[in-house]
Amino acid sequence: MTKIIWQQGELIEVTIANLSDTGDGVGRADERVVFVPDTVPGDRAIVRLVHVKPKYGHGKLQQLLEPSPHRIRPSCIVADKCGGCQWQHISYDYQLVAKQNQVIQAIERIGGFVQPPVDPVLAAPSALGYRNKSTYPLGTSATGQVQAGYYQKGSHQLINLNQCPVQDARLNPLLAEVKQDIQQRGWQIYDEQRHQGKIRHLSLRIGRHTGEMLLTLVVKDWNLSGIETQAQEWLKRYPQLVGVSLNRNGDRTNAIFGLETRCIAGVPHLRENFAGLEFQVRPDTFFQVYTETAEALLQVIQSELNLQGHELLVDAYCGIGTLTLPLTKKVRIATGLEVQSAAVEQAILNAHHNGIDNVTFQVGAVEKLLPKMGTIPEVVILDPPRKGCDRAVIDTLRQLKPSRIVYVSCKVATLARDLKLLCQDGLYTITRVQPADFFPQTAHVEAAAFLVLSDLDQGSNSFKKTEI
Repeated sequence: MTKIIWQQGELIEVTIANLSDTGDGVGRADERVVFVPDTVPGDRAIVRLVHVKPKYGHGKLQQLLEPSPHRIRPSCIVADKCGGCQWQHISYDYQLVAKQNQVIQAIERIGGFVQPPVDPVLAAPSALGYRNKSTYPLGTSATGQVQAGYYQKGSHQLINLNQCPVQDARLNPLLAEVKQDIQQRGWQIYDEQRHQGKIRHLSLRIGRHTGEMLLTLVVKDWNLSGIETQAQEWLKRYPQLVGVSLNRNGDRTNAIFGLETRCIAGVPHLRENFAGLEFQVRPDTFFQVYTETAEALLQVIQSELNLQGHELLVDAYCGIGTLTLPLTKKVRIATGLEVQSAAVEQAILNAHHNGIDNVTFQVGAVEKLLPKMGTIPEVVILDPPRKGCDRAVIDTLRQLKPSRIVYVSCKVATLARDLKLLCQDGLYTITRVQPADFFPQTAHVEAAAFLVLSDLDQGSNSFKKTEI
C-alpha cells in the first residue's frame, strides 16, 4: 500500500483522541500523528497542515465538524489568540483527567514503571481568578498606545489585555490603569530588537489571604524620570498596594527579572499567610502561583509523612522555606538547602518572624551541600526546578539512603526520569504520586511522589545518624 504524502497547507480530516504534554490535541490520520492546538479529545475537525514530517505533522484547526462533549466556551474573549492559557476551551473536569493521564504516561514511558500509583489530580478550589502573580511584557500599538498582555500563540505579537480571568481579580484595575499612567508619563517602552527604551515588563503580585499587593516595573536602567512621584500616587490610589519597586534588567535576554530590585515607595515585600505561618514575599521571590492549591498539597505531604516529632528533615531546593517552615512543627530538626542567597535570607527572616528555632538554612548547590551534611536525615524533600535534580543529588541520596523521600515536581518528564534513577535495583519504592493543579487552564501539572526505602536497606544507614 502506497503511503499518502502530506503537503504543507493541505486540508485533512482528523478526530482528536488525546492531549500532548504541551497542551495540543493529538489525532491520527493516514497512519501518522498530527498535533493540533485548540482542540479537545472527541473533536472531529478539518485541519490545515502547517508543518509536515515523515511520521507526524502539526496542524491548525480550520473547521470544527463535530465538537467534543468536553469542549466549552472560553471565559476570555481573546482565549483563541492569547498564549497565556491553552485549555480555556476544555471543561475543567476533563482538564483534571488529562493531567492525571499526563503524569501516568510520563512515569510509565520515561520512568519505566508499570501501573504507577497515581492518584486523581488534586483539584483547584477555583479554575479562574487564582494567579497571585502576573508579569506582563509591555509593548506599543501602531497608534502609539502602551499595551500589556501576553504574546499570541506561536508568535511575538502582543495581545493587549485590560483584565485577565486567571489572575486574582483584585489585580485587574492595576493592569488596566497603570498602562495609562505609563502613557501619560511618556516613559518609553523597551524595544528588544533595538535594545532601546525604558520599561520592559509590568509585574503584579498579591497575597491571596492578606490582600496586600506589590507593583514592580522591570526597567532597562534605573533612570526613570518621575517614578518616585508616580509610585506615591499608586500607593494612594490602591489602598491594598503596599510597595512599588523597580527591577533592573539591562541585558539582551528573554529572562524577565534582573538581579537587583529597588523599593521606590512603601515596603519591599508583601505579607502572606500560608499554612498557618506569615511569610514575607518580595517581587522576585519564587512563591507558588496558586496559594490555596499549594496549601492543599502541603496538607497531603504532612498527612502522608505522618511525622512523629523525632525526625531529621532536609528540604532540598527550599527557596524561602515555603515547605520547610510548616514541616518544622512536626520534626526535631530541619535543614533547608538553596543555591540563591537572597531566598535563604528571606527563609531565615521568615523563620525568625514565626518564632521557629529548630531549622537552619544553608546557601549553595544541593549537589555540593548534601554530601557534606555529616548525617542521614529520615526525610528528604526534593523540590527542584523544571530541569529536575542534578545527577549528583540522585547519586548522593542513593548512598545516604534516607528512609523517605518526597519529590515535588513541576515537570513530570524530569520527575519520571529521576524516579527511575532513585528506584533503580529496587532501592526505593513509590508508594503514592499525588498530582495537583497549580495552573488551571494550562497543560502544566505539579506532582508529589512519595518514596520509601526498601526493607532490605532499612538497617544499613542507622549507624550513621548524628545531629545536624
